[in-house]
Amino acid sequence: MAVPRIATPEPFYQLDPAKVGVDAAASKRAAEIAPTVGPATMRPVDIVVCGTVAVDRRGVRIGKGAGFSDIEMGLLAEVGLLGPHTTIVTTVHQLQVVDDELPETEHDFRVDLIITPDEMIRCEPSPRPPGIIWEHLSEEKIRSIPVLAAQQEQRA
Repeated sequence: MAVPRIATPEPFYQLDPAKVGVDAAASKRAAEIAPTVGPATMRPVDIVVCGTVAVDRRGVRIGKGAGFSDIEMGLLAEVGLLGPHTTIVTTVHQLQVVDDELPETEHDFRVDLIITPDEMIRCEPSPRPPGIIWEHLSEEKIRSIPVLAAQQEQRA
């Protein structure tokens, strides 16, 4: 599970069910009991459950607008932990599924399954994010996310 706002150098909580209970899925509880890890020490991700404000039937989603989910997915994709083998799911109310096509950019990711109280919508397979798209990030955003700031220094 991602650390809120990707605010630590190791930006994910390791939620090992053998070591933590189901209550660790709450970010405040995870911060208390789960160690943080970086992508280099993680295993491939089989399933992602992502938050969504609105989603169309193609699987194009809109989040809260800060871009953290896209960055999290980009970080995982860069090291091969997120790929065609990963199922991306969102759970929403039926009213959040829109019939019009939503806009998307190169750094956005689509979901494979949309789960509502009334139906399960399977979306067409889509390419996974290619990784971090640096030109889409402001210097301020990069500086605010330790793992990105460290990667930018290594790239320089």
